Amino acid sequence: MAQRTNGNGAAAGLDGRTAVVTGAASGIGRALAQRLAAHGSPVAICDWNEEGLEETAAAISGPVFARKLDVSDRQAQLQFAAAVQEWAPRPIGLVVNNAGVTVSQTASEAAVEDDEWVMNVNFWGVVHGTRAFLPIFLKQRSGVVANVSSVFGLMGFPTQSAYCASKFAVRGYTESLRHELKGSGVRATTIHPGGIRTNIVRNARFHVDDRGGTDHAAMAAEFAKIARTSPEKAAKTIHVGIEKGKDRILIGPDATAISLLTRSVPVHYFDVVERLMGAVRR
Repeated sequence: MAQRTNGNGAAAGLDGRTAVVTGAASGIGRALAQRLAAHGSPVAICDWNEEGLEETAAAISGPVFARKLDVSDRQAQLQFAAAVQEWAPRPIGLVVNNAGVTVSQTASEAAVEDDEWVMNVNFWGVVHGTRAFLPIFLKQRSGVVANVSSVFGLMGFPTQSAYCASKFAVRGYTESLRHELKGSGVRATTIHPGGIRTNIVRNARFHVDDRGGTDHAAMAAEFAKIARTSPEKAAKTIHVGIEKGKDRILIGPDATAISLLTRSVPVHYFDVVERLMGAVRR
């Protein structure tokens, strides 16, 4: 895979320090890697999709290290962290555990293999990535661990029980970590994207949607209409939020609205969501 470096001096703050991004073959991961590189950071990227990963690496003009990686593999994550540390032309300042997948199925008819796949990538991938790089940050007493949850880490949604469980788990894990890290010089940030124009729905394992439909293409097309935030806008929001030291980063107006709704109506929020979705669909 691609591997480039140079001898430029480090810049102040996050910009200029080495950044690690998982799930960088497309979507938010690709846009974020490109943005961080454009702001002077050497970037280490990984993804299971080797072809997409190579495309991301080719689009980055600065120092880049790219490796095909299954984030659910703990040993592979440890080996990746060691390789990045050896390669990094500047201290590692940021790790974004972004890789994610989903499945659309009812809880009563869920395939165990699908639920395990989602949890292994979305939750254990985050845990393994955090544990792989955290010792490096603690030793240097600086760095940011940014873990990508979702608006579905703020609310439950029918046919998304596994995905919601994984993203709630990421939220709880990262918030607990943030409290543990107080005074260490290391920060933990939770990221909650709303509808982002990525391929996550198109690449989902699909059985049935929330209205009982079995047309995967129709579901993906509907998501494309609702998802208003571009990956580039999401990347900017993440970058700016991390630079400002935010503990929680909400991406898109829908994420902001859902955060407010679930705090205002913590039990019956979905009654409101259903009415709003009906209006949007019409």
